[in-house]
Amino acid sequence: MDYADYDRVDQRTCLICGDRATGLHYGIISCEGCKGFFKRSICNKRVYRCSRDKNCVMSRKQRNRCQYCRLLKCLQMGMNRKAIREDGMPGGRNKSIGPVQISEEEIERIMSGQEFEGEANISWSNNGDSDHSSPGNGVSESNQPSPVSTPSSSRSVELNGFTALRDQYIGTPVSTHYQYLPHLFSYSAHSALLPPQTRSLDPQSHSLINQLVSAEDLEPLGTPMLIEDGYKVTQAELFALLCRLADELLFRQIAWIKKLPFFCELSIKDYTCLLGSTWQELILLSSLTVYSKQIFGDLADVTSKYSPSDDELHRFSEEGMEVMERLIYLYRKFNQLKVSNEEYACMKAINFLNQDIRGLANASQLEQLNKRYWYVCQDFTEYKYPHQPNRFPDLMMCLPEIRYIAGKMVNVPLEQLPLLFKAVLHSCKTSVSKE
Repeated sequence: MDYADYDRVDQRTCLICGDRATGLHYGIISCEGCKGFFKRSICNKRVYRCSRDKNCVMSRKQRNRCQYCRLLKCLQMGMNRKAIREDGMPGGRNKSIGPVQISEEEIERIMSGQEFEGEANISWSNNGDSDHSSPGNGVSESNQPSPVSTPSSSRSVELNGFTALRDQYIGTPVSTHYQYLPHLFSYSAHSALLPPQTRSLDPQSHSLINQLVSAEDLEPLGTPMLIEDGYKVTQAELFALLCRLADELLFRQIAWIKKLPFFCELSIKDYTCLLGSTWQELILLSSLTVYSKQIFGDLADVTSKYSPSDDELHRFSEEGMEVMERLIYLYRKFNQLKVSNEEYACMKAINFLNQDIRGLANASQLEQLNKRYWYVCQDFTEYKYPHQPNRFPDLMMCLPEIRYIAGKMVNVPLEQLPLLFKAVLHSCKTSVSKE
């Protein structure tokens, strides 16, 4: 396949603001305005402030209202700052470079300026950014810059916004770990800003998606999760069940890799390295999507029959609390999006093809494969859900969160996993039943 086929920009919109896209800029499809903004922000090492809740709407008319949220979305959507030429001159450093998926911690280091510490010319700004490089780009409708805010007042506004979000979606106390999560809920808030464009699905996209879906085992999980009424499940029994489930899910991921259309293109070293680094993420993604009815239904019923001791409750770690809270939010997001099998298959392939994993023999090949399925997924979502122009960005923003959660789960002591699953499944099932 010629990967350039997916660089078509007719009928494509900027992944940052929804304006007309002009090409592939710093790894993602974007407009001239957002391309220039990202370049200026990185080259000038700018650090912005958001006077609201770090969840400002990004559209062609509103993108200039908050520089912080605009740069945040650029990074979340995969704009690659390493693709910018060091001399700041026109033209990217590497035309073949694709989107990157970086952790929440790295995004925060960039947004706070920590990434630029020790370097000169850090520019602090609260004012709106002007675009003159894209047709129809003006200042915000109010023609006013974002109000100046001190770090303390910004933090106060941020927490107030988050508290309201927490009360609306969960109704249970949440720690301050979640200051960067509200953007996950942006999809329904402004999904009707842009008029839908009717178009057909590219034949190559259709073929590639069918290949991915056919590689999936979408049959219900075979691990027994039924239990008699009145039976009290012990910690050891629940832990053993979780281990059996993990074994089955891992086995399905290994079988999936061997059915992938690009399996024969990968070296043994690379696919072994990829599986070893992503298997937890793949299991988590599948549990939240295609197997969610069983996980949040049958397994939740089993965990409800497990009563942790006072000592187990007392020993529950901070890592466990953070994982629990993030999983609840992510479950809500997936439940809201109702991810299709096609989208799930694409997301899984994109997450698996992580060219940033250490020890790969052919990272450039994986980068090209990653780009292929990135654009295939975008093509499908824009075709299938024309009234949800922000659906594809929202799907992609879930992947870094999955990676973060999977990495954090490693630090949760094994003996705390039964309590963790009981808390997560109970909270998720309860929140859905209230809808």
